[in-house]
Amino acid sequence: MLSRVADAVYWMSRYMERLENVARFVDVNQHLMLDLPNAPETQWSPLIATTGDDKWFSERYGEPTRDAVIRFLTIDPEYPNSILRSVLHARENARAVREIISSEMWEEINKAYLMITAAARDPASILDDPSEFLASVKRAAQLFVGVTYVTMTHNEAWHFIRLGRVLERADKTSRIVDVKYFLLLPNAGEVGSPVDELHWAALLKSASAFEMYRKRHGRISPPRVADFLLLDHHFPRAVRRCTMLAEDSVFAIAGGQKGSGTTPAEKRLGRLRAKLEFLTIEEIIDRGLHEWVDAFQNDLNEVGAAIHTTFLEVPPLSSGASPDHSASSSASSSSSSSSASSSSSASSSENARSAGSSAKDATSTPDPSQPCA
Repeated sequence: MLSRVADAVYWMSRYMERLENVARFVDVNQHLMLDLPNAPETQWSPLIATTGDDKWFSERYGEPTRDAVIRFLTIDPEYPNSILRSVLHARENARAVREIISSEMWEEINKAYLMITAAARDPASILDDPSEFLASVKRAAQLFVGVTYVTMTHNEAWHFIRLGRVLERADKTSRIVDVKYFLLLPNAGEVGSPVDELHWAALLKSASAFEMYRKRHGRISPPRVADFLLLDHHFPRAVRRCTMLAEDSVFAIAGGQKGSGTTPAEKRLGRLRAKLEFLTIEEIIDRGLHEWVDAFQNDLNEVGAAIHTTFLEVPPLSSGASPDHSASSSASSSSSSSSASSSSSASSSENARSAGSSAKDATSTPDPSQPCA
């Protein structure tokens, strides 16, 4: 598969997963606000802290009030990880590989695009009550995942799509768990209180994990909640489950067998999966939940870099290469898909920035008030 095609489907999938998970991220606080009606405005600041984009936010909005945080994470046209920007990037990447994805997948992305850009033209409706908008965003992303599973051949491109989705999901699940650290930071005395239990229940609900957790464990127990979201083998949003699926897809793409990886991506993912396989929640708690999540984020960044190097980076032609059939074919392919290369480069730059790099976003943002062809 051409690197530019792999790059486009990988980032299309990551952005669709990202917009769903940002909606879930905001939903953490929505659940808490319903359960704690007298909670202060500062209750919204943990959402910004866990994104790692505190400086970006403070420069644009100042204090982390409810309306500012919701606007920033949902419909800010400048913030690279907002729901609005994510759907724009997902659509651009999908448009670049229309011949690879199914028509049903393209249709679901377009529906999500139209719904989100329409909502962005009426910010007041989102700020008054974001619940309906967030539910619609999550539903749109879930429809895309379902349609992808049943309408696309499970070939190399499909594995790149799944790889992007589960890596993004692992990242955001760990960040959702990290919200708990920032919620308790100013109020350590609430540990073990009814408020503490409400916080943990809200985290489960934001990951659609509340019912599955109760079936498995019954009562809310902080160590068990963290264990379920981070180390469960079977729950689809658990970090360990996501890394297992990511490893399966990387080996399917590389054509090797698990445990015998030779590429940087196989080695990095295999190492991370093995680390999680033998980890216990007691070890995470002893180290510190926030500290463990920080280290895991670094591991994920290294995995992402290895995937880019192994599969998505277009190798340069050697200086002594002759213009043979293979080279001319590659040039022709590159020429006929300049828009794909452009969107892929922008996406890669975007991800580098959101992972903590200072790389500038190279993608222009369409005006959400104008329909796209």
